Amino acid sequence: MQNAFLRSTRKTAVAVAVVGASSLILTGCEAPLNLESVRAVSEQPSKRTDFYQAMASNHQVIVVSGNDGVLLASDDQGDTWKRLPVGAARSFLAMDVCPDNSFVALAFDNHIWHGTADASEWTAHAMPSQEQMMTAACGPDGSWLAAGSFTTVQFSTDQGESWDETSLYEDAIINNLQFVSDEQVIATGEYGLVLRSDDSGMNWEIAGRVPDEFYIHASYFASESEGWVGGLNGFIYHTTDGGESWNQVPAETSAPVFGFIAGAGAVYALADNATVLKLGDAGWRKISESSQPLYLRAGLALPDHRLLVAGGRGLLFDLELPTALAASKD
Repeated sequence: MQNAFLRSTRKTAVAVAVVGASSLILTGCEAPLNLESVRAVSEQPSKRTDFYQAMASNHQVIVVSGNDGVLLASDDQGDTWKRLPVGAARSFLAMDVCPDNSFVALAFDNHIWHGTADASEWTAHAMPSQEQMMTAACGPDGSWLAAGSFTTVQFSTDQGESWDETSLYEDAIINNLQFVSDEQVIATGEYGLVLRSDDSGMNWEIAGRVPDEFYIHASYFASESEGWVGGLNGFIYHTTDGGESWNQVPAETSAPVFGFIAGAGAVYALADNATVLKLGDAGWRKISESSQPLYLRAGLALPDHRLLVAGGRGLLFDLELPTALAASKD
């Protein structure tokens, strides 16, 4: 019982850290952000009290989610935003878009919010697990997956009407889920843990471990074999064998890495201090940063050589990439 209590306390602390720690750190920062090549979006819907955690898009709309049930939507590629009054009481931790263009957003109270393709209507679906869910994804077949503490994964094939649950019974938190093919799913999390499922999330096995029990904040797999994980101290590791072995890649930052963006012929990493990195032949090269402790966590590659990124203290902007840089295929 004591172990269960300690585990519960730890997972809550980690989740709160993800959503709220930055707000505590940034509360005293009043200086305006000053980044080169940054074009601010309409400021009214985005507030300085917002701390964005996830972003997803379909052909119609981009949705950004964050603390205290915040959801923003844009139907013009991020030029203007509308705040969505969905009535969620808890922070959103993760989000994904489904094959039918609807959205799934995971809230901290273990609910999956299902949004219509135009993001105008959202419905909450409770998950039955006693474990804290930290991430969610929608599969190519439309199934919903969520994962979190004690390596627990829940999945629903009927849009949240019923749920099944599985666990590897490892005392570790899963922070990231990604479908890399129709049936293969990669999950990453605490202690450098890398998990793989070959049946759309029903059964799991350990694919490998990142060295030194590295705490993985974010991961991105470009294929079933090649992927990257990022975390504290600007460390980014790379695998070419599906997570079985990992090598650290040089990165021009010591700031914690919180997210990755897949662009056309390029991969970008997002970090604290509004840092954006681009992967090149020599490693991860910094293309933007700020002296202010503002984290970036979510983003999308937009047309016309732009990156739309979101993070702490209402930070939501698009970064115009130099043409030569955007066109690079390295």
